[in-house]
Amino acid sequence: MKEALYYERLEDGRVHCLLCPQDCVIATGKKGFCGVRVNRGGVLYSEVYNRAMAAAVDPMEKKPLYHFLPGSRIYSLGTRGCNQNCDFCQNWHMLQPDAWTEEITASQAVEEALAMGSVGIAYTYNEPTIWYEFVLECASLARERGLANVLVTNGLINPEPFRELAPHVDAMNIDVKSMDPEFYRRICKSTLEPVLETCRAAREAGIWVEITNLLIPTLNDSDELIVKLVDFVESLGREVPLHFSAYFPSYRMTIRSTPPETLIRARKLAEERLYYVYLGNVMMPGASDTHCPGCGNLLVRRMGYSVEVAGIDGEACSRCGRPVDMVLDGRGRR
Repeated sequence: MKEALYYERLEDGRVHCLLCPQDCVIATGKKGFCGVRVNRGGVLYSEVYNRAMAAAVDPMEKKPLYHFLPGSRIYSLGTRGCNQNCDFCQNWHMLQPDAWTEEITASQAVEEALAMGSVGIAYTYNEPTIWYEFVLECASLARERGLANVLVTNGLINPEPFRELAPHVDAMNIDVKSMDPEFYRRICKSTLEPVLETCRAAREAGIWVEITNLLIPTLNDSDELIVKLVDFVESLGREVPLHFSAYFPSYRMTIRSTPPETLIRARKLAEERLYYVYLGNVMMPGASDTHCPGCGNLLVRRMGYSVEVAGIDGEACSRCGRPVDMVLDGRGRR
């Protein structure tokens, strides 16, 4: 264990965790909402510092990041715990308090990424915010060794800890689960506005950002909510990629799977205002291809995790010369 960052001590041995908007006040011997930050004698500790539950080399497109080093592979790490508790969680087994983990240090993670020829390290599978102490240390070391850092995150982090971490981060996929605050409260046991603020802060910090939205029938797939999401993404920039993903029943949720026509409808609404809209968790021709907003030229062809950079010359469209809205070499800051 390691003493946590971002907390304050209160009277009677309690501590106030300041890492995320769950805003936990934790009595001695108890844990916060995330299940991995524990009060021991009036000191807040991280139980998962230097503990990993999953490690693999993944396609960058699996994150999903389509405009950050397309076609590359990235060493990916996760641990247990989360600061949301979504009824539809796909990785619910990583929330369990007895979930198995093994020791890994930041230096070991960096050396493994280098040995595997990875372009960087992705902090993913569970929520990297609650692994904050390890992620901050590892990301700093990875940056020193020339590796990129990627966060796959729900965006639920307080502004001050995010400001400290942001200079080490090159790209983020942020999961905006709905534009309905009640959805967040009831389905995710969380809040919406801090997530939106993280999206804005990441863009302001120069981090490459892509947004994912899991479309769940009857809960967040109405035209009204889709248009609200498109409004928000457009406010970040028309070039910010938006990924609509199909939902499948999981964990505590048994609603029917997302029909293909819902995904197609969402993409049609989004493409009226955004340059890049993708459909995930489906095998649908053209659903993941990237086209030039200027002339329609096919820039990148994707089928599953098979990627072909087809229409890019240098960093521009090979047909019309428009600069591509992608990070093709080096880090994500532009």
